[in-house]
Amino acid sequence: MKNKLKAILYPVLTGTLGNALVFLRPKKARQLSENRITLVHKNKKNLSIPERLMRAALVKKLDKIQDYNTIADLNRNFWANKNATELFLETEDGFETDFLPNCTFIFELLKIELSNHPEEFNTLVEIGTGNGDVLNYLSSEFPHINRFVGIDLSQDQIELNNKKFSNNKKLEFVASDALDWVKKHGQRNTIFVTSRGVLEYFIEPRLQELFNNINQLGKTIFVAIEPNGADHNFETNPNSQLYGHEPSFSHNYPGLFKNAGFDIWHFSQKVWFNASDMQTFVGAKN
Repeated sequence: MKNKLKAILYPVLTGTLGNALVFLRPKKARQLSENRITLVHKNKKNLSIPERLMRAALVKKLDKIQDYNTIADLNRNFWANKNATELFLETEDGFETDFLPNCTFIFELLKIELSNHPEEFNTLVEIGTGNGDVLNYLSSEFPHINRFVGIDLSQDQIELNNKKFSNNKKLEFVASDALDWVKKHGQRNTIFVTSRGVLEYFIEPRLQELFNNINQLGKTIFVAIEPNGADHNFETNPNSQLYGHEPSFSHNYPGLFKNAGFDIWHFSQKVWFNASDMQTFVGAKN
């Protein structure tokens, strides 16, 4: 009953008080909305109640973007610039509050998958490593792997990670586009990982090209933890579709992996962000 009441009242408050505050505090409204992706992902813990109401009202007013190439360019430009480091800092508690309780099960399943050939895979690459916490965690969970590479578009974040994890000699962080890195440095016997919001920024043809190139390396495994729109039914709509306020792309990950020649050894979904999104878990191998 309490949640139902909250669900009814919150839109009313953001539609009235939020909009009123935006009108009364234009300077603060400009500060909150100076970057679209930051506005969408702003950590509520760092906002006062009036600022939360303003943020919700501003998010509802965001212009809809329909052109896929424009969306891909805007998202890529954001993650490659200095704003990305601020957002990584803003959302760093997600490792403790989301990844550890909700996502680590798939790496326990990966351990089972690797149990018949534990020494075969010698490298783990995280695409979109962000602040590096997930890669650091994985380096302790898979002690037989000696090389852990974190790739990210943000040069600034990569420099921060190299300083932050300088004592862990297994880790290396590289500023690069994922597809470019795979084409130049990808090798067989590698496990690839993404964690909670990386592949959603790839336009579908480029994501398919990435999967195709990884498959062509030889023996590889891919663990993808990615968001999907709650209304995206892969059977009735096998193609990628827009979702969220950023917006980004809800991809049919099992279908794209299969198109590239991978076999799926795990697929599951969990409700994420109050049922507005799904968190999708895919394990693929060739």
